[in-house]
This record gives sequence, structure tokens and C-alpha cells, in this order.
Amino acid sequence: MKRLLVLVVLGALAACGTQRPAFIRTQTPHEAYTDSLRRAGLAETALGLEWLAAAEAALREPVRAKLPVAMTTEYPAAEPRAFGYRLTLQRGRVLRVEVTPAGDEPALVFLDLFRLDQAPDTPPRPLASADRDALVLEREIDRDGDYLLRIQPELLRSGTFTISQDTTAALSFPVDGRTSAAVQSFFRDARDGGRREHHGIDIFAPRDTPVHAAAGGVVSQVGTNNLGGNVVWLWDARRGHSHYYAHLASQAVSTGQVVQAGEVIGYVGNTGNARTTAPHLHFGIYARGEGPIDPLPFVQ
Repeated sequence: MKRLLVLVVLGALAACGTQRPAFIRTQTPHEAYTDSLRRAGLAETALGLEWLAAAEAALREPVRAKLPVAMTTEYPAAEPRAFGYRLTLQRGRVLRVEVTPAGDEPALVFLDLFRLDQAPDTPPRPLASADRDALVLEREIDRDGDYLLRIQPELLRSGTFTISQDTTAALSFPVDGRTSAAVQSFFRDARDGGRREHHGIDIFAPRDTPVHAAAGGVVSQVGTNNLGGNVVWLWDARRGHSHYYAHLASQAVSTGQVVQAGEVIGYVGNTGNARTTAPHLHFGIYARGEGPIDPLPFVQ
């Protein structure tokens, strides 16, 4: 029996999967393979019918999985199966699925991610699929909600699957040498006695600690204002987001400059309305057509 090792990892690594915008609908490798079974007359065989039924059952009755997940399961060739997992995912997280066969023989395993709508009896909407030969699926989550991950080996494929799932941040952490443990003020915390909300997170660090670009983009504005003090605005065109870096001791970039994720754009301070607090970076994300959104899942 050929053994397959399937690793499902939620992480922020380079995408090798096929991601399709919502307005483009092309045939997935799973759909193409299904068509090839029908053309070959295999879809009407007993095993072919079981394989197709397993694929549908995985969509109808996925197992609720709370991250992180680690499990091992057998896949016998004589009993076609598909594995469906219902995942609750946050915007700003990255899902990565990797399939590694234990043997030397090439394996064909279909990895498909679907979005689940809240309306009852609405079929899962295809969101992303691994390329036929890549055996890797990666997707950045752009909306909070429930998703369905289906894993199905080709017909007559057998093996042992070890499945693990986890999430990581979509963006780089913006303060040098710090992690999300340094966040001491959160999105929508009350400000000014409840008269306004906090539209970002505050990351505390010593004065003049380097501040890095959380994502690559174009510096859209460098300036000073009463609330934020010394600020930098950076446009992340890939996501349609503006990143706001405030209370800086000083800025290290200029308007119109193109920066890469991780480049120093300024230094931690307490300028603006933060003069009476310890030095920290106020980091905010503003989505185009939506306004402020919680930055924490993007960097945690």
C-alpha cells in the first residue's frame, strides 16, 4: 500500500495553489478529473459512483474542525473517500494545505476550498483549488466566516493521511523584535470616555524601535496631525487596504516611495495625542469601501 502524508498547515508561505477571483469561474482540477472519469466510462462503475458520492458527501456533511487540528486517517483504495472539514476562519489569516506522498510514485490528491454562506440550502461556493500537480493550496482569508476544505485522492489511490491545520498572520509584524504580546490596546476599545472607538491596535516598545512595513506598497502620505502625531500612510494595492502608522518619533520614508514588507518606515514614539503615554505604534488598517477593520488577526 502506498502511504501518503497529507499536511494541512495554515501559514503565511508563498502561494502555490490556484486562487480565482469571484468573477471568474474556471473548471477546477477536481471537476476536470470528474469529467475524465465520465468520458472514460469509469463514473458509472461501482467504485466510480462511490468516489463521486464521497465527494458530494464531504460537501454536505463536513466535520467541524476547531483549529489547531492534528489527526491520522486511512484511505483504502477499495473504499473511495473524501474528507470534508468545516473551518471557522478570520479575515487576515492564511490557509495553507500541503500534500506530500510518502512514496516515490506521484500522487494525485484534490484540494478544494469553499465558502459557506449563511443562507440554508445554499451550496458551498468554490473559492480556491490546488493546481493539479502542485499538491499545495494557499489562500488568504478576506472575510470572517465558515469555510469548507475538501481533500480527496484520485480513484484507486490508497494511503495513510496525517492531517494538521493551523493559522498564521497574513502580514509581517510592524514593530521590530516584538510580537502580538506587545499589543496593549485593541480595536474598538473606548476612547474619550466612550465618545469614540479606537480604530487600530497599540504596540508598545521602547522609543526609536524600528517600525517595519507590514506589507509591501506605496507610501501615500507622510505627515503630522493632532491625533497621530508623526504618521505614515501606506497603500497595499494587493488587498485594497491603507495602513496607518502613527505616534512615530520620526519617519524614514517619503510620499510616493515604493517599499517592501519589512522595510523600515519610521521609529516608535509617542507624538500627537500620545504624549502622556509610553512610546508605542498605533497601527490601523482601512479597507477600501469599508473603513477601519481589526488589524490584530493580520499580524497576530
